[in-house]
Amino acid sequence: MDLDDVQYADVVVVGRVSGYHIVLDPIARERFKSLVAKHPGLWKSTKEPSGFLTDYARFKIMVDEVLRGNAPHELSVTWDNSTFGEPESIPSGPFLVALRDPSAPIPPLRGPSATGVPNLEPGTLTVLQAPCSRAFLFEVDSQEAQLLRQQLARPQQQ
Repeated sequence: MDLDDVQYADVVVVGRVSGYHIVLDPIARERFKSLVAKHPGLWKSTKEPSGFLTDYARFKIMVDEVLRGNAPHELSVTWDNSTFGEPESIPSGPFLVALRDPSAPIPPLRGPSATGVPNLEPGTLTVLQAPCSRAFLFEVDSQEAQLLRQQLARPQQQ
């Protein structure tokens, strides 16, 4: 992870998470079932994967503080943690979260096996995360959150 990637964030907030859930990709699941049906001998010992790269999380952030950009009191956001898979649940926080517009440039790859998929909710802010790196979703009292606060407080260079 490179904390300088916060430059790619359109909005940075501190807030609490609510309504976290995984959005399952039904098309990927149907493709898997179809593949298994066509080649049953290949899949005898294989069960359906618990997650697919195109699954993602959706949740709300109840905003307490805006550190960059503009944000209402409540934000609906997505998170595609494709390299690592989304956790089944996350605590409510509070978290410091950097978000980007899904149509904006993403940070550069942070590993050789990085994977990226298009955002399935293009009008919704998404958690900032360089491919093959950690997400910009930090517990508010973590060292990373403190460093990001310091970095955001510095005047930006042109």
